[in-house]
Amino acid sequence: MRAWIRRLWQAFRRPSATWGAGTLVVLGLVAGAIGWGGFEAYVASTSTLPFCTSCHEMQAFVYEEYKQTPHYTNASGVRAICADCHVPHALGPKLWRKFQATTNEIPNHVLGSIDTREKFEAHRAVMAQHVWDAMKANDSRECRSCHSREAMVLAEQKPRARAQHQDALTTGETCIDCHKGIAHKLPEQAGDKPEQPPAEDDFAL
Repeated sequence: MRAWIRRLWQAFRRPSATWGAGTLVVLGLVAGAIGWGGFEAYVASTSTLPFCTSCHEMQAFVYEEYKQTPHYTNASGVRAICADCHVPHALGPKLWRKFQATTNEIPNHVLGSIDTREKFEAHRAVMAQHVWDAMKANDSRECRSCHSREAMVLAEQKPRARAQHQDALTTGETCIDCHKGIAHKLPEQAGDKPEQPPAEDDFAL
């Protein structure tokens, strides 16, 4: 076995008698570019709305809830899809999120852990808390890809929104501290469940 590996390594290191070094470098760069482009296209395809809602659990439960929220339809006509909130934009965090989905969400889908309404509701609080904790830890990074504190004109906001956003600037609170339930139904067990999710008009500019 060692001899075979040694011969393979020697063949790999041996200069080509047919191809020039420049040609090999160019071919390597072209192959690398094609491979990277294909990889980027694959990653992008797994962040689309049709892909995210292709499994029964998402299509039947959370997607139907999401369609009733301002993230799906609103006066400005800007739609935030699943990946806008749940998949980081930067490559490193994005690949880590894809890895987490591969090792956790896909196996649970295959096992049927949340394939009925009863199972889904039984797990809703745990799943929601996991997302809330992640958003809290990264200072609601994905929210900020669309919503910027620096771009807010507090004077033009409604009183409730203005007061809460002003408080957040001094207390260090982040978007998810107040905006739980804005895109999906809140778990019944959530201890900090508000009387109702914030309405779109409450936070309109």
